[in-house]
Amino acid sequence: MKTLSIVLPAYNEEQNIPNTSKVLAEFLDKHGIDYELVFISDGSKDNTYAEIQKAAAANPRIKGAQFSRNFGKEAGIFAGLELTTGDAVVVMDCDLQHPPEAIPLMWEKWKNGAEVVEGIKSDRGKESLGYKLSAGLFYKIMSKLIKIDMNASSDFKLLDRKVVNVLLELPERNTFFRALTFWAGFRTEVVEYEVQERQFGNSKWSLWSLMKYAITNATSFSTLPLQLVTVMGVVSILGSVILAVQTLVRYLMGNSVEGFTTVILIVLIIGGFIMLSLGIIGHYIARIYEEVKGRPKYIISQVTDGVNGNVTGRWK
Repeated sequence: MKTLSIVLPAYNEEQNIPNTSKVLAEFLDKHGIDYELVFISDGSKDNTYAEIQKAAAANPRIKGAQFSRNFGKEAGIFAGLELTTGDAVVVMDCDLQHPPEAIPLMWEKWKNGAEVVEGIKSDRGKESLGYKLSAGLFYKIMSKLIKIDMNASSDFKLLDRKVVNVLLELPERNTFFRALTFWAGFRTEVVEYEVQERQFGNSKWSLWSLMKYAITNATSFSTLPLQLVTVMGVVSILGSVILAVQTLVRYLMGNSVEGFTTVILIVLIIGGFIMLSLGIIGHYIARIYEEVKGRPKYIISQVTDGVNGNVTGRWK
């Protein structure tokens, strides 16, 4: 019988763990899907891991792990993929904003030959205006940078075991799971869903965290920002040529005037371009530095009894 694994990264989600494990277990049993739930506590500071342990003790199909510290959602996803044993794997949020009702549709598409089933948002649900604007800007920027339409995409998706194995073999440390599934190729189908409201707790994403997430993922997945440095250099050169021609014409016509203000503006503009260019290059150098060091994406400090083998202190 085919088995479905569900990866659920969690950070300070102690209120959601009991509800999510209960809802998913009952729902999957009802639909006759053999399953395992893999919770990853991303260095949570509350009782998230304690709740995972309780859920695992009550249901042998539930297992989980605790990071030694907060490594981020991307690390949580990849750690979860590493611990799964199912023939197909679904990645979803543990707050159930990704609706369980979409899972049987994904499961059926997978059984019919799909190797990747993307969850596409048909409705983002209730969000504040500021969050919608910042999220919309984030997805537009990412779509332009990686040349993939990310406007309605999410981390909610089903992957065939062969796709999971491909992703786990990638040597890079800075990963962007959502885009890597597009990059990997394979036969892909989509399932639309409506984002549900959280029952407990608040979203951990803020405007600042989204900006950091966008910058990190953009530089780990695309070289377009580096090409912007060249564009800024060309713009500076063209501006300088135009100004030089204008200055020469005025001089020949005997209308040359003092250009102190113009000089200051030019210096400020070119200086801004230079500093921005250095910042972009510096960010890529930082990514290279992190990759060369070869430090792991995550470190697992504890695991529940349901995890096969001794992986305490495990890293990758």
